[in-house]
Amino acid sequence: MVKYLKLRKKNEGSLAKAILLVLLGLFLLDIMGVIIKFMGEKYSVLQYAVARNGFGLLPVLVYLVYSFGFKQDSGRFNLRDKVISISRGLSIVFAQCFFYLSLMKLEFATATTLAFASPIFLTALSIPILGNRVGPWRWSAVALGFFGVVIIIRPGSDLFTYDALLPLGAAFGYALAGVLVKLFPKEVHTAKIQLYAQMTTLIATIFIALITFSFSFTESITDLFLLAAMGISGGVGVILLISGYRITEPSLIASFEYFALPISFALGWIFFMEWPFDKLFPGILGIVLGGIIIAWREGRAR
Repeated sequence: MVKYLKLRKKNEGSLAKAILLVLLGLFLLDIMGVIIKFMGEKYSVLQYAVARNGFGLLPVLVYLVYSFGFKQDSGRFNLRDKVISISRGLSIVFAQCFFYLSLMKLEFATATTLAFASPIFLTALSIPILGNRVGPWRWSAVALGFFGVVIIIRPGSDLFTYDALLPLGAAFGYALAGVLVKLFPKEVHTAKIQLYAQMTTLIATIFIALITFSFSFTESITDLFLLAAMGISGGVGVILLISGYRITEPSLIASFEYFALPISFALGWIFFMEWPFDKLFPGILGIVLGGIIIAWREGRAR
């Protein structure tokens, strides 16, 4: 009995720690978004992506080396694994460009909310890529989330703008990256997956920025500091999310990601005096409920 109580207390402590890490990681990712929106169109989307992946590489490398014992790992990572990892990195580049552009064009909370449609795409993509069977509960969740998106973007109305599709493109890219990571066998080390993806995003964004002449000189030391802060906050945010999901069952904390929505509302109001609640309600409820149902069913399936 005593052993059971100790184990239960340990599990509860791990869950609380995981939730805290995920919430802090999401907050830092929101700070990254705030910096991008604050700087606006001063620099290109690709230049922001290069800064995000370049400055964000350092904390990721430190974490991978010292937390996962990367140097001592001798697990497999064959050509197939490398192709999957590179494909995953390219899908993240796609998502980054769409999301950063949406931050420039839309209210902060609106862009963030619509990007949370990724569980909808993840569920749909898991069928052709992973061969998963999706039951009526998850299809209902997809329909509910899609209905919420439609209410928010209002296609066909005078309020509709094509900019509202940008965060949906980001959601698709992030969902594709989430599905591809499930193709790796269990023996493939997380460190290798993250390292290849991070290097791919950096190399790809630099290459695309160069051939499209998207680079411009940093105008001031302040701008350089903001670009560095944006990249590092994004890199650390990802590290915290990885840490949170590694120490407990992912299905137990997935729904807590939606706490990022009230955080984005608060940050949008504090920094940009935006409060698009009338545009997002009640559609936001469909997105959140759909995501929670998907997380619940995935937890039941484990």
